[in-house]
Amino acid sequence: MTSEENNIPKGWTWFRLGDLVDNPKQDLVDGPFGSNLKSNEYTESGIPVFKIQNIKANKFLDKRISFVSEEKAKSLIRHSFQSGDLIITKLGEPLGLCCKVPSQYPFGIIVADLMRLRPSKSKIFDKYLMHAINSDIVKKQFKLITKGTTRARVNLTIVRDIRIPTPTLAEQQAIVAKIEELLSDLDNGKQQLLTAQQQLKVYRQAVLKSAFEGKLTNKNVVESELPEGWKWVTSGELFAFVTSGSRGWAKYYSNNGAIFIRITNMDFDSLELDLDTSNIQFVSPPSNSEGIRTKIQEGDFLFSITGYLGMFAIAPKLENAYVNQHVCLCRPKEGFNKKYVGYWIISRSGGHRYLNKNQRGAVKAGLNLDDLKSIPVPLASIDEQQAIVEEIESRLSVCDNIEATIEQSLKQAEALRQSILKKAFEGRLINDEKH
Repeated sequence: MTSEENNIPKGWTWFRLGDLVDNPKQDLVDGPFGSNLKSNEYTESGIPVFKIQNIKANKFLDKRISFVSEEKAKSLIRHSFQSGDLIITKLGEPLGLCCKVPSQYPFGIIVADLMRLRPSKSKIFDKYLMHAINSDIVKKQFKLITKGTTRARVNLTIVRDIRIPTPTLAEQQAIVAKIEELLSDLDNGKQQLLTAQQQLKVYRQAVLKSAFEGKLTNKNVVESELPEGWKWVTSGELFAFVTSGSRGWAKYYSNNGAIFIRITNMDFDSLELDLDTSNIQFVSPPSNSEGIRTKIQEGDFLFSITGYLGMFAIAPKLENAYVNQHVCLCRPKEGFNKKYVGYWIISRSGGHRYLNKNQRGAVKAGLNLDDLKSIPVPLASIDEQQAIVEEIESRLSVCDNIEATIEQSLKQAEALRQSILKKAFEGRLINDEKH
């Protein structure tokens, strides 16, 4: 037994997760193989299907619920849940997120990326187990058993061996009451921070809207009219070179080499690429490969053209970088301020709205090169463009500082949450000293 396993009060016991159910094979199961539940089998109503995006720590996210027919649900009965069960994620980062099935869902099916746990009422209090699974004491165990280099996942058989520090049922209930008392205040504070984050996003877009109505640099602006000296142009007049990325890059993936820009490196509300090394894929293409034509130059405009439309970035100086097939590379001409046009692209009332309005495809959203060449742009004089960029960035820098403070506060809140849980599962939350 490790020192950490010894670090529990007298009278507590370490139980395997698989021992905290009445029937190990039926009460702790994962979802069906992907081939047994396909997206084309989803219906508009019927039996609900929970997906990985619905499961958060201690919270069920009741959004975008899918359904299957009763007949299909019967064929997947082993992978069903009922209200009060615990659902755990077995894929993603972080994995091992756990919440209770809410009472409004008496029956349903889980997908392959989830596990369903039905705790034994005679062995453990369900909320105690839920909080334990979401604590660092179990998160560390999940990290040790994680497999997969691209998307982390865990094996159900090994999950059964995860160990839970367990007191008597009465003490479990007392611990949960104290946890929820403390976390209630913490969650209220966190919600206020998250609300402030959303308000900042609204403010950012309000700044951009005012900027491209001319209100930041002109005293007298007539609503719905361009300021004097402005004119409408199309993006095709501003770009000398437009190309979408090439396919077949997977065979060139490597641990180093050229940076490979994907949609995950872009954002909706920023002009900058996310070049965090943990989010970067590298490639080593041969000099005669077709994809060489999409080598990025400093100042190139990068657009998402499938899936999440409206993601955008202006390329910084990169020694060697390429784009994949979901990103379009546009090479600007001279004679305009690149940041000015970039801010117009990410404005919800400007280029972003145009791109989403013109998306193609009923199943998967997409854009073609003609769409990117026909974006309308309200063009001011080059001097006013520069003045507008300065006004925008002066205001957005204040947002950046506030957002940084909020992010730090959210991290501190999460650290406090884990401190509370750590004390709880070491038996120190409702007792000043260990037993």
